[in-house]
Amino acid sequence: MTTLWATIIVLGVLVTVHELGHFFAARSVGVRVDRFSIGFPPRLFTLTSVDSGWLCSIFFYYRNEKNKFVWGPVYEKMVGSKQRAGSNTEYCLSIIPLGGYVKMAGTIDESLDDNIKHTDDELMSKTPLQQIWVMSAGVIMNVLLAFVLFSGIAKYMGIPELSDEPVIAQLVPEMPAEAAGLQVGDRILALDNDTVEKWSDISKTIHAIPNTPILIKIQRGTLEFDIAMTTKYQLAVIDGQVDTLGAIGIIQNYSYRPIGMAEAIKTGSIATVNGFGMIVMSIAMLVRGDASIKDIGGPIMIAQLAGEVARAGWIALLTFMALISCNLAFINILPIPGLDGGHILIIVIEGIIRRKLTVKTRMVIQQIGMAFLLLLIVTVIVNDISRLFG
Repeated sequence: MTTLWATIIVLGVLVTVHELGHFFAARSVGVRVDRFSIGFPPRLFTLTSVDSGWLCSIFFYYRNEKNKFVWGPVYEKMVGSKQRAGSNTEYCLSIIPLGGYVKMAGTIDESLDDNIKHTDDELMSKTPLQQIWVMSAGVIMNVLLAFVLFSGIAKYMGIPELSDEPVIAQLVPEMPAEAAGLQVGDRILALDNDTVEKWSDISKTIHAIPNTPILIKIQRGTLEFDIAMTTKYQLAVIDGQVDTLGAIGIIQNYSYRPIGMAEAIKTGSIATVNGFGMIVMSIAMLVRGDASIKDIGGPIMIAQLAGEVARAGWIALLTFMALISCNLAFINILPIPGLDGGHILIIVIEGIIRRKLTVKTRMVIQQIGMAFLLLLIVTVIVNDISRLFG
Protein backbone atom coordinates (compact mmCIF):
# COMPACT_ATOMS: atom_id res chain seq x y z
CA MET A 1 0.00 0.00 0.00
CA THR A 2 2.90 2.34 0.79
CA THR A 3 4.32 1.76 -2.69
CA LEU A 4 0.98 2.62 -4.31
CA TRP A 5 0.37 5.94 -2.54
CA ALA A 6 4.02 6.96 -2.79
CA THR A 7 3.98 6.35 -6.55
CA ILE A 8 0.75 8.30 -6.97
CA ILE A 9 2.13 11.23 -4.95
CA VAL A 10 5.49 11.34 -6.75
CA LEU A 11 4.21 10.96 -10.31
CA GLY A 12 1.07 13.00 -9.63
CA VAL A 13 3.00 16.00 -8.31
CA LEU A 14 5.73 15.85 -10.97
CA VAL A 15 3.37 15.53 -13.92
CA THR A 16 0.92 18.12 -12.57
CA VAL A 17 3.73 20.65 -12.08
CA HIS A 18 5.05 19.90 -15.57
CA GLU A 19 1.68 20.35 -17.23
CA LEU A 20 0.93 23.50 -15.20
CA GLY A 21 4.05 24.97 -16.78
CA HIS A 22 2.66 24.36 -20.27
CA PHE A 23 -0.77 25.60 -19.19
CA PHE A 24 0.32 28.95 -17.75
CA ALA A 25 2.84 29.55 -20.55
CA ALA A 26 0.16 28.89 -23.17
CA ARG A 27 -2.27 31.25 -21.48
CA SER A 28 0.44 33.92 -21.15
CA VAL A 29 0.81 34.19 -24.95
CA GLY A 30 -2.87 33.78 -25.80
CA VAL A 31 -2.92 30.11 -26.79
CA ARG A 32 -6.29 28.45 -26.19
CA VAL A 33 -6.17 25.49 -23.82
CA ASP A 34 -8.94 23.02 -24.58
CA ARG A 35 -8.23 20.61 -21.73
CA PHE A 36 -6.07 20.34 -18.63
CA SER A 37 -6.12 16.83 -17.23
CA ILE A 38 -4.64 15.30 -14.10
CA GLY A 39 -4.49 11.59 -14.81
CA PHE A 40 -5.30 9.69 -17.98
CA PRO A 41 -8.78 8.79 -19.31
CA PRO A 42 -11.44 7.84 -18.63
CA ARG A 43 -12.55 11.07 -17.02
CA LEU A 44 -13.97 10.97 -13.50
CA PHE A 45 -14.73 14.63 -12.81
CA THR A 46 -14.65 17.71 -15.05
CA LEU A 47 -15.02 21.43 -14.48
CA THR A 48 -15.57 23.32 -17.74
CA SER A 49 -15.22 27.09 -18.00
CA VAL A 50 -18.21 28.37 -20.02
CA ASP A 51 -19.72 31.81 -20.60
CA SER A 52 -22.45 31.25 -18.05
CA GLY A 53 -20.13 29.99 -15.31
CA TRP A 54 -18.78 26.53 -14.62
CA LEU A 55 -20.22 23.22 -15.80
CA CYS A 56 -19.49 20.51 -13.23
CA SER A 57 -19.75 16.90 -14.44
CA ILE A 58 -19.27 13.56 -12.71
CA PHE A 59 -18.63 10.48 -14.87
CA PHE A 60 -19.50 6.86 -14.22
CA TYR A 61 -21.20 3.89 -15.84
CA TYR A 62 -24.85 4.31 -16.77
CA ARG A 63 -27.38 2.47 -18.92
CA ASN A 64 -27.99 4.23 -22.26
CA GLU A 65 -31.01 4.16 -24.54
CA LYS A 66 -29.78 0.88 -26.09
CA ASN A 67 -29.78 -0.71 -22.63
CA LYS A 68 -25.97 -0.92 -22.61
CA PHE A 69 -23.67 0.24 -19.85
CA VAL A 70 -21.42 3.06 -21.06
CA TRP A 71 -19.06 5.48 -19.36
CA GLY A 72 -20.33 9.03 -19.38
CA PRO A 73 -21.66 11.96 -17.35
CA VAL A 74 -24.12 10.84 -14.67
CA TYR A 75 -24.40 14.24 -12.96
CA GLU A 76 -24.11 17.78 -14.33
CA LYS A 77 -24.64 21.10 -12.62
CA MET A 78 -24.04 24.73 -13.61
CA VAL A 79 -22.50 27.05 -11.05
CA GLY A 80 -21.33 30.66 -11.28
CA SER A 81 -22.49 33.92 -12.74
CA LYS A 82 -24.17 34.54 -16.08
CA GLN A 83 -21.98 37.61 -16.55
CA ARG A 84 -18.84 35.48 -16.50
CA ALA A 85 -16.92 35.04 -19.77
CA GLY A 86 -15.62 31.48 -20.02
CA SER A 87 -12.52 30.15 -21.76
CA ASN A 88 -14.13 26.79 -22.67
CA THR A 89 -11.21 25.03 -20.99
CA GLU A 90 -12.11 21.66 -19.50
CA TYR A 91 -10.30 20.82 -16.26
CA CYS A 92 -10.29 17.05 -15.72
CA LEU A 93 -9.57 14.62 -12.96
CA SER A 94 -9.16 11.24 -14.64
CA ILE A 95 -9.06 7.73 -13.22
CA ILE A 96 -5.48 6.66 -14.03
CA PRO A 97 -3.39 8.85 -11.67
CA LEU A 98 -0.01 8.23 -13.32
CA GLY A 99 0.24 11.21 -15.63
CA GLY A 100 -1.59 14.12 -17.15
CA TYR A 101 -1.67 16.32 -20.21
CA VAL A 102 -2.57 19.73 -21.57
CA LYS A 103 -4.44 19.87 -24.88
CA MET A 104 -3.51 23.16 -26.53
CA ALA A 105 -5.07 24.49 -29.72
CA GLY A 106 -2.83 24.19 -32.76
CA THR A 107 -0.55 21.40 -31.55
CA ILE A 108 0.06 17.93 -32.91
CA ASP A 109 0.68 15.98 -29.74
CA GLU A 110 0.31 12.39 -28.55
CA SER A 111 -3.33 12.37 -29.64
CA LEU A 112 -2.18 12.94 -33.27
CA ASP A 113 -5.06 15.38 -33.70
CA ASP A 114 -4.44 17.33 -36.93
CA ASN A 115 -7.46 19.64 -36.59
CA ILE A 116 -5.46 22.86 -37.05
CA LYS A 117 -7.27 25.92 -38.40
CA HIS A 118 -4.42 28.47 -38.03
CA THR A 119 -6.51 30.84 -35.92
CA ASP A 120 -4.86 33.46 -33.71
CA ASP A 121 -5.39 31.42 -30.54
CA GLU A 122 -3.51 28.36 -31.84
CA LEU A 123 0.10 27.63 -30.93
CA MET A 124 1.27 27.34 -34.54
CA SER A 125 0.09 30.92 -35.14
CA LYS A 126 2.44 32.31 -32.50
CA THR A 127 6.02 33.51 -33.01
CA PRO A 128 8.84 30.93 -32.78
CA LEU A 129 10.01 32.35 -29.44
CA GLN A 130 6.48 32.17 -28.02
CA GLN A 131 6.16 28.55 -29.20
CA ILE A 132 9.51 27.62 -27.64
CA TRP A 133 8.46 29.31 -24.39
CA VAL A 134 5.25 27.26 -24.25
CA MET A 135 6.93 23.96 -25.10
CA SER A 136 9.84 24.45 -22.68
CA ALA A 137 7.76 25.69 -19.73
CA GLY A 138 7.05 22.18 -18.44
CA VAL A 139 10.76 21.39 -18.26
CA ILE A 140 11.45 24.73 -16.58
CA MET A 141 8.82 23.95 -13.94
CA ASN A 142 10.38 20.55 -13.22
CA VAL A 143 13.82 22.14 -12.80
CA LEU A 144 12.34 24.76 -10.47
CA LEU A 145 10.52 22.06 -8.49
CA ALA A 146 13.76 20.12 -8.00
CA PHE A 147 15.55 23.30 -6.91
CA VAL A 148 12.78 24.25 -4.46
CA LEU A 149 12.66 20.75 -2.97
CA PHE A 150 16.44 20.49 -2.57
CA SER A 151 16.63 24.00 -1.09
CA GLY A 152 13.69 23.39 1.25
CA ILE A 153 15.17 20.11 2.49
CA ALA A 154 18.52 21.81 3.10
CA LYS A 155 16.85 24.64 5.06
CA TYR A 156 14.76 22.23 7.12
CA MET A 157 17.44 19.63 7.82
CA GLY A 158 20.59 21.75 7.72
CA ILE A 159 23.96 20.71 6.32
CA PRO A 160 25.30 17.31 7.40
CA GLU A 161 28.61 17.44 9.25
CA LEU A 162 30.35 14.09 9.10
CA SER A 163 32.26 12.33 11.85
CA ASP A 164 35.65 10.93 10.80
CA GLU A 165 35.49 8.09 13.34
CA PRO A 166 35.67 4.72 11.45
CA VAL A 167 32.43 3.42 12.97
CA ILE A 168 29.47 2.26 10.86
CA ALA A 169 26.34 4.33 11.54
CA GLN A 170 24.06 2.90 8.82
CA LEU A 171 24.01 0.07 6.30
CA VAL A 172 22.57 0.41 2.81
CA PRO A 173 20.14 -2.45 2.02
CA GLU A 174 21.21 -5.03 -0.59
CA MET A 175 24.80 -3.82 -0.65
CA PRO A 176 27.95 -5.92 0.06
CA ALA A 177 28.41 -4.78 3.67
CA GLU A 178 24.92 -5.84 4.71
CA ALA A 179 25.14 -9.08 2.75
CA ALA A 180 28.48 -9.93 4.39
CA GLY A 181 27.07 -9.44 7.89
CA LEU A 182 28.48 -6.09 8.98
CA GLN A 183 26.42 -4.34 11.68
CA VAL A 184 25.74 -0.80 12.85
CA GLY A 185 28.33 0.08 15.49
CA ASP A 186 31.10 -2.04 13.98
CA ARG A 187 34.51 -0.33 14.00
CA ILE A 188 36.67 -0.84 10.92
CA LEU A 189 40.28 -1.50 11.93
CA ALA A 190 41.92 -2.36 8.61
CA LEU A 191 41.31 -2.79 4.87
CA ASP A 192 43.40 -5.46 3.15
CA ASN A 193 45.69 -5.44 6.21
CA ASP A 194 46.26 -1.66 5.95
CA THR A 195 45.41 -0.01 9.28
CA VAL A 196 42.46 2.42 9.27
CA GLU A 197 42.52 5.39 11.63
CA LYS A 198 39.68 7.54 10.29
CA TRP A 199 36.65 7.30 7.99
CA SER A 200 38.36 9.24 5.21
CA ASP A 201 40.88 6.37 4.97
CA ILE A 202 37.97 4.00 4.34
CA SER A 203 36.40 6.24 1.68
CA LYS A 204 39.68 6.81 -0.15
CA THR A 205 40.49 3.10 -0.31
CA ILE A 206 37.05 1.73 -1.22
CA HIS A 207 36.20 4.47 -3.73
CA ALA A 208 39.36 3.60 -5.68
CA ILE A 209 38.46 -0.09 -6.18
CA PRO A 210 35.01 -0.63 -7.75
CA ASN A 211 34.08 -4.28 -8.36
CA THR A 212 37.11 -5.54 -6.41
CA PRO A 213 37.47 -8.13 -3.59
CA ILE A 214 38.49 -6.63 -0.24
CA LEU A 215 39.25 -7.96 3.25
CA ILE A 216 37.91 -5.87 6.15
CA LYS A 217 39.05 -6.24 9.76
CA ILE A 218 36.20 -5.48 12.17
CA GLN A 219 35.98 -4.80 15.91
CA ARG A 220 32.59 -5.67 17.41
CA GLY A 221 32.60 -5.20 21.15
CA THR A 222 35.59 -7.19 22.40
CA LEU A 223 35.78 -9.34 19.25
CA GLU A 224 38.05 -8.74 16.27
CA PHE A 225 37.61 -10.67 13.02
CA ASP A 226 37.96 -10.42 9.21
CA ILE A 227 35.13 -10.27 6.67
CA ALA A 228 35.67 -10.62 2.91
CA MET A 229 33.43 -9.03 0.29
CA THR A 230 33.52 -7.51 -3.19
CA THR A 231 32.89 -3.83 -3.72
CA LYS A 232 30.23 -2.58 -6.13
CA TYR A 233 30.36 0.50 -8.34
CA GLN A 234 28.17 3.56 -8.02
CA LEU A 235 27.92 6.97 -9.65
CA ALA A 236 28.88 10.03 -7.62
CA VAL A 237 29.20 13.74 -8.33
CA ILE A 238 32.46 15.25 -7.03
CA ASP A 239 33.25 18.93 -7.63
CA GLY A 240 30.64 19.04 -10.38
CA GLN A 241 32.08 15.97 -12.16
CA VAL A 242 30.39 12.58 -12.24
CA ASP A 243 32.64 9.57 -11.60
CA THR A 244 32.38 5.82 -10.97
CA LEU A 245 33.42 4.86 -7.43
CA GLY A 246 33.68 1.69 -5.41
CA ALA A 247 31.10 1.17 -2.65
CA ILE A 248 30.10 -1.43 -0.06
CA GLY A 249 27.06 0.34 1.43
CA ILE A 250 28.23 1.77 4.75
CA ILE A 251 27.45 5.25 6.10
CA GLN A 252 29.41 7.20 8.69
CA ASN A 253 28.05 9.14 11.65
CA TYR A 254 26.90 12.69 11.01
CA SER A 255 24.97 15.55 12.56
CA TYR A 256 23.12 18.46 10.94
CA ARG A 257 24.23 22.09 11.17
CA PRO A 258 21.43 24.70 10.84
CA ILE A 259 21.86 27.05 7.87
CA GLY A 260 20.32 30.28 6.59
CA MET A 261 18.23 30.76 3.48
CA ALA A 262 21.16 31.93 1.32
CA GLU A 263 23.15 28.78 2.06
CA ALA A 264 20.05 26.64 1.55
CA ILE A 265 19.53 28.18 -1.91
CA LYS A 266 23.19 27.55 -2.75
CA THR A 267 22.90 23.95 -1.57
CA GLY A 268 19.70 23.46 -3.56
CA SER A 269 21.35 24.84 -6.71
CA ILE A 270 24.33 22.51 -6.36
CA ALA A 271 22.09 19.50 -5.70
CA THR A 272 19.99 20.29 -8.80
CA VAL A 273 23.08 20.57 -11.01
CA ASN A 274 24.42 17.33 -9.53
CA GLY A 275 21.10 15.64 -10.28
CA PHE A 276 21.51 16.44 -13.98
CA GLY A 277 25.18 15.47 -13.80
CA MET A 278 24.21 11.99 -12.67
CA ILE A 279 21.90 11.63 -15.67
CA VAL A 280 24.60 12.76 -18.12
CA MET A 281 27.05 10.31 -16.58
CA SER A 282 24.55 7.47 -16.87
CA ILE A 283 24.09 8.18 -20.57
CA ALA A 284 27.86 8.38 -21.05
CA MET A 285 28.21 4.96 -19.42
CA LEU A 286 25.62 3.55 -21.84
CA VAL A 287 27.48 5.02 -24.82
CA ARG A 288 30.85 3.69 -23.59
CA GLY A 289 29.39 0.27 -22.88
CA ASP A 290 30.04 0.50 -19.14
CA ALA A 291 26.31 0.02 -18.57
CA SER A 292 23.68 -1.96 -20.43
CA ILE A 293 20.29 -0.96 -21.81
CA LYS A 294 18.99 -3.59 -19.38
CA ASP A 295 20.03 -1.30 -16.51
CA ILE A 296 17.47 1.33 -17.57
CA GLY A 297 14.41 1.39 -15.32
CA GLY A 298 10.84 2.44 -16.00
CA PRO A 299 7.60 3.04 -14.12
CA ILE A 300 7.76 -0.23 -12.19
CA MET A 301 11.24 0.57 -10.89
CA ILE A 302 10.13 4.10 -9.99
CA ALA A 303 7.18 2.63 -8.08
CA GLN A 304 9.45 0.20 -6.21
CA LEU A 305 11.92 2.94 -5.30
CA ALA A 306 9.11 5.31 -4.29
CA GLY A 307 7.80 2.71 -1.88
CA GLU A 308 11.25 2.07 -0.41
CA VAL A 309 12.09 5.74 0.16
CA ALA A 310 8.59 6.46 1.51
CA ARG A 311 9.22 3.91 4.26
CA ALA A 312 12.35 5.90 5.15
CA GLY A 313 10.29 9.06 5.75
CA TRP A 314 9.04 12.22 4.06
CA ILE A 315 12.49 13.76 3.66
CA ALA A 316 13.69 10.73 1.72
CA LEU A 317 10.54 10.77 -0.42
CA LEU A 318 10.89 14.49 -1.22
CA THR A 319 14.56 14.00 -2.11
CA PHE A 320 13.57 11.16 -4.41
CA MET A 321 10.87 13.36 -5.95
CA ALA A 322 13.45 16.08 -6.64
CA LEU A 323 15.75 13.59 -8.37
CA ILE A 324 12.94 12.18 -10.51
CA SER A 325 11.92 15.76 -11.37
CA CYS A 326 15.45 16.28 -12.76
CA ASN A 327 15.07 13.08 -14.78
CA LEU A 328 11.67 14.13 -16.12
CA ALA A 329 13.03 17.52 -17.16
CA PHE A 330 16.07 15.99 -18.87
CA ILE A 331 14.08 13.37 -20.77
CA ASN A 332 11.44 15.83 -21.93
CA ILE A 333 13.97 18.31 -23.34
CA LEU A 334 15.60 15.65 -25.55
CA PRO A 335 15.08 16.50 -29.26
CA ILE A 336 12.90 13.46 -29.90
CA PRO A 337 9.53 13.90 -31.67
CA GLY A 338 6.76 13.32 -29.17
CA LEU A 339 8.69 15.02 -26.38
CA ASP A 340 8.86 18.74 -25.60
CA GLY A 341 12.38 18.87 -27.03
CA GLY A 342 11.11 17.33 -30.26
CA HIS A 343 8.52 20.09 -30.64
CA ILE A 344 11.21 22.70 -29.98
CA LEU A 345 13.47 21.06 -32.59
CA ILE A 346 10.74 21.37 -35.22
CA ILE A 347 10.24 25.05 -34.32
CA VAL A 348 14.00 25.64 -34.70
CA ILE A 349 14.08 23.81 -38.05
CA GLU A 350 11.19 25.95 -39.30
CA GLY A 351 13.14 29.03 -38.25
CA ILE A 352 16.23 27.86 -40.15
CA ILE A 353 14.39 26.97 -43.38
CA ARG A 354 12.16 30.07 -42.99
CA ARG A 355 8.90 28.25 -43.64
CA LYS A 356 6.34 26.18 -41.77
CA LEU A 357 6.32 22.42 -42.15
CA THR A 358 3.05 21.07 -43.46
CA VAL A 359 0.63 19.45 -41.05
CA LYS A 360 1.15 16.17 -42.91
CA THR A 361 4.92 16.37 -42.42
CA ARG A 362 4.48 17.16 -38.74
CA MET A 363 2.13 14.18 -38.40
CA VAL A 364 4.71 11.83 -39.95
CA ILE A 365 7.47 13.16 -37.68
CA GLN A 366 5.21 12.79 -34.65
CA GLN A 367 4.27 9.22 -35.59
CA ILE A 368 7.95 8.25 -35.95
CA GLY A 369 8.72 9.78 -32.58
CA MET A 370 5.77 8.08 -30.91
CA ALA A 371 6.85 4.72 -32.35
CA PHE A 372 10.36 5.22 -30.94
CA LEU A 373 9.02 6.24 -27.53
CA LEU A 374 6.65 3.27 -27.49
CA LEU A 375 9.60 0.96 -28.21
CA LEU A 376 11.57 2.61 -25.40
CA ILE A 377 8.64 2.27 -22.98
CA VAL A 378 8.23 -1.42 -23.83
CA THR A 379 11.99 -1.93 -23.32
CA VAL A 380 12.09 -0.36 -19.86
CA ILE A 381 8.93 -2.19 -18.76
CA VAL A 382 10.46 -5.50 -19.89
CA ASN A 383 13.59 -4.58 -17.92
CA ASP A 384 11.47 -3.80 -14.87
CA ILE A 385 9.60 -7.09 -15.11
CA SER A 386 12.86 -9.01 -15.58
CA ARG A 387 14.28 -7.43 -12.43
CA LEU A 388 11.04 -8.07 -10.55
CA PHE A 389 10.84 -11.76 -11.37
CA GLY A 390 14.46 -12.48 -12.28
